Amino acid sequence: MSALLADVRVLDLSRILAGPWATQNLADLGASVVKIERPGAGDDTRHMGPPFFRAPGSDTDGDAAYFMCCNRGKQSVTIDFTRPEGQALVRKLAGQADVLVENYKVGGLRKYGLDYESLAEINPDLVYCSVTGFGQTGPYRERAGYDYLIQAMSGLMSVTGECDELPGGGPQRVGVAVSDLFSGMYATVAILAALRHRDRGGGGQHIDISLLDCQIGTLVNQGLNYLATGQAPVRMGNGHPNIAPYQRYRARDGYLILAVGNDAQFRKFCCAAGRPEMGSDPRYATIGDRVRNRASLNEWLVAMMAERTVDEWVALLERAGVPCGPINSIARVFEDPHVQARGMRVDLEHPVYGSVPGIRNPIRYSKTPMEHHNAPPALGQHTERVLRDLGLSAEDIAGLRADHIV
Repeated sequence: MSALLADVRVLDLSRILAGPWATQNLADLGASVVKIERPGAGDDTRHMGPPFFRAPGSDTDGDAAYFMCCNRGKQSVTIDFTRPEGQALVRKLAGQADVLVENYKVGGLRKYGLDYESLAEINPDLVYCSVTGFGQTGPYRERAGYDYLIQAMSGLMSVTGECDELPGGGPQRVGVAVSDLFSGMYATVAILAALRHRDRGGGGQHIDISLLDCQIGTLVNQGLNYLATGQAPVRMGNGHPNIAPYQRYRARDGYLILAVGNDAQFRKFCCAAGRPEMGSDPRYATIGDRVRNRASLNEWLVAMMAERTVDEWVALLERAGVPCGPINSIARVFEDPHVQARGMRVDLEHPVYGSVPGIRNPIRYSKTPMEHHNAPPALGQHTERVLRDLGLSAEDIAGLRADHIV
């Protein structure tokens, strides 16, 4: 059965994480993705380690795990498009593409003739997606944008971390680059919708994805809490601003998360924990009551949760239908039998490193299941094949190599 995007050709001029995350999504969905990289160097993430992969029997560092996390299923073609000959090759590829994704600074590709306006003249049906820190308009548009910076400027770090007055308090970065990842996901959605528009006869268009916009867009309840009240939310550590009890608690031998999402679950929790009277206490009758009386609620919860082990609480509350779970290390995540049953780890054959691990795309289709066949590419692995498909002869390609254009 054909993959969902089997007829879609993507030209990937992006690097680091946000753009490559979008194009990896498209590759996972079956699109043919040609990734353009700098000859001899490649995407910056190839060098962002350790850890690095190594060829069997070699003690030389190869590609970083960082590169491998977001470039599965792509073809790597090395072209120096700072030179006219390289620009001509990229323009030719763009003329045959359905989608182009880039994350250069605003206007950065114009001097190479690879901006949207230039390429739309060649291919008016091209869906051209630009991913930048601050977008194509506005006073910050020419600034470079990085995930950490965006987490700070978007307000995310103002609601992430322990309360200022407690030990370890202060703003914290989220442990993975969520601003990049959210932006990559929004870019994926935007590209798919633009392709639908094009296929209905609307032609191509330019998509403007801003990391700052995307991170602000995912402030969700915290953002609306401010807009509704005029009061900026603050850091609450592991607490939730709108639900209680919904946080981390220390058990006898470690930590677990108690996620009581409604009033019925709270009453079930109280009964299972041997404190049924708390379920009918008017101070805790509704979510709003529990949020307003969070301090007294936690007085008895903190003491009670310390009486049992993590596993004892999880078993007890699971039987009662109350959401809870351990705070796993990443090692425990991949050892978890449910995660293993879902097949979230994949192992793919790489031309240099042998078998390399990866994390499965979590989308599940009933009729068109995703199948990961191709590992992230070696630098320039597909240059010869892609250029031959463009109509270049072996002599043409040899000449380009001799001139260090590919």
